[in-house]
Amino acid sequence: MKEFWKRFWKEEDGMETIEVVVIIAVLIAIALIFRKAIVGFVSRLTEQLFSDGNVNDLGNINQTPDSGT
Repeated sequence: MKEFWKRFWKEEDGMETIEVVVIIAVLIAIALIFRKAIVGFVSRLTEQLFSDGNVNDLGNINQTPDSGT
């Protein structure tokens, strides 16, 4: 049994998968902990970008001006 645990500890197959899963879990935990701050930041950012005329009449993007005919 002791040999099994020694081999198991030295075995490196699948370590990349475990590392990726741990990194994803940590990122999800951070996002959940700071979700109010993240949502507030994104809300303020979008409010600043799309207010005060920063974006002009998106409905007319694909329309060409009349040629006067």
